[in-house]
Amino acid sequence: MDPSTSNAAPTGFRLRRLEKPEEFRQVDAVHRAVYGEDATDSVPTPLQRAVQDNGGLVLGGFADIHLAGYTVAFLGWDGATLYEYVHATAVRPEYQNHHLGFQLHAELRQQVLQLGLSEVRLAFDPLQSRNAWLFVHRLGGRPDQYLHHYYGQMPDAVNRGIESDRIRLVWTLSSPLVQQRLEGSYPSREEDEARWKSATPLVRTEPGESGVRLPVEVQEPDRPVAHLEIPFDLALVREHESAALGRWRHATRDAFRAAADLGYSVDDFVIVRVDHERRGFYLLSPTAAREVPPVPEAAPGRG
Repeated sequence: MDPSTSNAAPTGFRLRRLEKPEEFRQVDAVHRAVYGEDATDSVPTPLQRAVQDNGGLVLGGFADIHLAGYTVAFLGWDGATLYEYVHATAVRPEYQNHHLGFQLHAELRQQVLQLGLSEVRLAFDPLQSRNAWLFVHRLGGRPDQYLHHYYGQMPDAVNRGIESDRIRLVWTLSSPLVQQRLEGSYPSREEDEARWKSATPLVRTEPGESGVRLPVEVQEPDRPVAHLEIPFDLALVREHESAALGRWRHATRDAFRAAADLGYSVDDFVIVRVDHERRGFYLLSPTAAREVPPVPEAAPGRG
């Protein structure tokens, strides 16, 4: 897996609500392509129909007549706020470097705003750099809760062998930050690297015997900015250092919790090239003192 470090959002897919039973059935085919042929937790076709017709959204991205990716969301209520909750998003492996995830969520945002709602929530695996890059960096969502072993054991090819910790993310659809990011305005590579260099490393890592980077130490933040490293490619850890999956989970869980206890939370995710190696880091800052920094005009061709 190679999380794109481009902020461009090319077109080429047709994005719309799914309408016909045969389109809903394609969701299961995409799910199996991503999670393995033996995956059993796809969203059933009757439930998709019910969600689509009762305040939720089942959106697809089509390449020709074939479903390349989808997102399923339903209405949520926490006693104070009505929002749309994204339950599942998947993109076929052959389309995962084509920005379809970004396009699906940009279309989701428009649909949710048309419903009269202003917020989307979702949960994702904090060790998956592709998702962190999309949801935190490109879309401007902000994590607000760390969820320990949220789904219990999951047997599919993407999740098996590791506890199902998740980060809950709140996406405030009309916030200035979100609007800037969707318009293509991001911090420059130099600004990202400057913040990273000035930050406390919450998880120290070293290359293991296979060359795959592994956590070796967790520490608390002691500066205005902290960074928390995750695997650039979790699939490589699974392939070459499968025994270290739990090591990564426990190290990052401890680091997130320690940072939260001291009032820090995630405000961005960056990919930094260090000695010719690309590495992924959450950036965290004290929540109470946070101010959203001005975002410069987009720099075309950032890679």
